[in-house]
Amino acid sequence: MLENILYLIGGLVVGIILGFLISRFIMKKYLEKNPPINEKMIEVMMSSMGRKPSQKQVKQVMNQMNRFK
Repeated sequence: MLENILYLIGGLVVGIILGFLISRFIMKKYLEKNPPINEKMIEVMMSSMGRKPSQKQVKQVMNQMNRFK
C-alpha cells in the first residue's frame, strides 16, 4: 500500500518536471517563429493607417501593450 503511494508521488513529480521542460521548449520555439510585437511593428501599423507616429506615441502604445501582459 505504502509502495503504491510512493510510486504515485514519484510519478507526479516526474510528470510535473517533464511537463515544465516540454512546455518551456515549445514556448521558446513558438517565440522564435512569432516574436512579440516591437516598436518597429507598431510604427509600421500606425503608418499603414495613414499617419506618421511620433516616438512618444509609439512609446505610449508599447507601454499600454506591456501593461496588459
